[in-house]
Amino acid sequence: MVRPWHELSEYVRLRRVNGLRLSPDGTRLVAPVSELQPDGRTYGTALWEIDPAGGRDPRRLTRSAAGESAPDFLPDGSLLFTSKRADPEAAPNGSADNAKPALWLLPAEGGEARRVATAAGGIASFAVARDTGTVVYAAAVHPGTQGAEADEQWRTARRDSGVTAILHESGLVRSWDSDLGPDHPRLYAAAPPDGAAARPGEARDLTPDAGKALIDQVSDITPDGGTVVTGWQVPAGRGAWRREVVAVDTATGRRRPVADDPGFDFTGPRVSPDGRYAVMARAFDGEYDGEPRDRTLWLVDLATGEGRDLLPDTELWPGEYAWAADSAAVFFTADAGGRRPVFRVDVASAVLTRVTGDDGAYSALNPAPDGAALYALRDAVDAAPAPVRLDATATDGRPTRLRSPQEPLDVPGTLTEIETRADDGTAVRAWLVLPADAADTPAPLVLWVHGGPYMSYNGWNWRWNPWLLAARGYAVLLPDPALSTGYGQDMLRRAWGRWGPRTFADLMAITDAAVARPDIDAERTAAMGGSFGGYMANWIAGHTDRFRAVVAHASLWGLDAFGGTTDYPWIWEREFGEPRTRPERYELNSPHRHVAGITTPMLVIHGDKDYRVPIGEGLRLWWDLMSHEVDAKFLYFPDENHWILTPGNARIWYETVLAFLDHHVHGKEWSRPELL
Repeated sequence: MVRPWHELSEYVRLRRVNGLRLSPDGTRLVAPVSELQPDGRTYGTALWEIDPAGGRDPRRLTRSAAGESAPDFLPDGSLLFTSKRADPEAAPNGSADNAKPALWLLPAEGGEARRVATAAGGIASFAVARDTGTVVYAAAVHPGTQGAEADEQWRTARRDSGVTAILHESGLVRSWDSDLGPDHPRLYAAAPPDGAAARPGEARDLTPDAGKALIDQVSDITPDGGTVVTGWQVPAGRGAWRREVVAVDTATGRRRPVADDPGFDFTGPRVSPDGRYAVMARAFDGEYDGEPRDRTLWLVDLATGEGRDLLPDTELWPGEYAWAADSAAVFFTADAGGRRPVFRVDVASAVLTRVTGDDGAYSALNPAPDGAALYALRDAVDAAPAPVRLDATATDGRPTRLRSPQEPLDVPGTLTEIETRADDGTAVRAWLVLPADAADTPAPLVLWVHGGPYMSYNGWNWRWNPWLLAARGYAVLLPDPALSTGYGQDMLRRAWGRWGPRTFADLMAITDAAVARPDIDAERTAAMGGSFGGYMANWIAGHTDRFRAVVAHASLWGLDAFGGTTDYPWIWEREFGEPRTRPERYELNSPHRHVAGITTPMLVIHGDKDYRVPIGEGLRLWWDLMSHEVDAKFLYFPDENHWILTPGNARIWYETVLAFLDHHVHGKEWSRPELL
């Protein structure tokens, strides 16, 4: 008997298409695809080829226990990728470099992949010059060493001495789930791989003085291979950092500014196919007494240094972006009314066109060299990511689905859309996931608040999937309240510095609209969320008893402590202020101040390796609930981070959440998951 995909044992086995890359001639698409490893305990990623014409079935290109990622093409069609796989041609010497990602090449004509570049600290990312094939890659190096041999000796000395300590002399200590240092990335340039494997020492170190400047930065290279354009972060005073974009000459290492304004962050540069321009994201982190966050596309002429806003007359927040093959336009995605369409902006005129007109959420944009097609991944709240072909010249066009390594999934229910008015008259909309039999038997409702908070419910979510709840009879409300993107800057202004009160009012208004429907059981409701959604779950618990259960994952609790322990505290202070001198917003918005009002049973979930919302938030929340004798449980993951990523722990996450909801919403006897 074939089990449905939404059973947890089958859900963790589904293949997940994670990206897309088009060859220079437009004839090949390659995608990294993750799936469950034979041991059943981990996910592995392999590279698959997808037919751009949609005729042939996908075929798997790579196989290794270590997996492969980050595919890109050389001008001759050979495929480069990174992998931790062992080099079969290297003599076993006990070196640690095989445990680090290296650069591998799969010839265009097929055959065995071979390793072409290594670094003792691993190769994190790379870019290829479209015309010459020059490769620039980022590799982590100890700041005090010069040359691959010295770096290897330093690593060996640390390892042999049992030293894992890191000494920081400036900010940037952690990011998401990673400890930063003691090594930091530098950029290296190398000629295209030839018949012999390149040794690490053959690459030119372009940024020996980088320090922490290249942490979490994206680089691109001009088609002629002469210039690298890269993100570059610099200290901004009082422990803060800001992000610039610089150009680095690959022959001399000379560096010059491309985009530098103390009032903005510039990130993610992409060089135009003609080598003339770079487009990048320009972000404004907001001001305490001024405007909220904002984001646009910034265009820079690489010869003159002149820059301008590509989207001067819109409030769209651009997400991913890619150049048209003729360098005359830029394609980008942006949240818009609960969707994430593709847009095209003309470089000369700034004329904006919406390319897609469906309910999809698009990513991984790959314009074809002939200018006619645009390849991308499309997903939606009710559809997992899959490759599609778009008409690059269309207005409100429709996608053509390509054959994917994962077949389409039939969701166990229906998706509809609802809207209401908040108390201040603002329209608030949401997706509503309904179980299949809701029309005959009104379904209990779970209000599921998104993270961010500057994001939108508009696509598929592997980590927090509402269809797994719908398959068990729950309706799931996915709202976009205040602070959600895709509704203009006023939606952010309404709750800038007022996260709790304003967002809570929006959530209660849309919940009222949902429970008024005949297919919803208004007496059986629960609320849950992760990250910012977890913050709002905590706020909800302290301000209403209308829900039978509340689940808070990776949640903010005591804002006074959170601001100084999260990984990027200076960004937080742009909105909430310095807590010692401006405590007002912390006092207004901190859920922990309302613990005495919590009577609803709560499930607290937190991973110990979460550096965005550190574990102290979960521990403090748990203690406050215990000391106030709230009916609560704490699901703790010692080796997970902001997200629960391993298959076994993901299953336990859902099993525990569903058991908790069943117990409190349906009144079923508590059933502790078997492996806990």
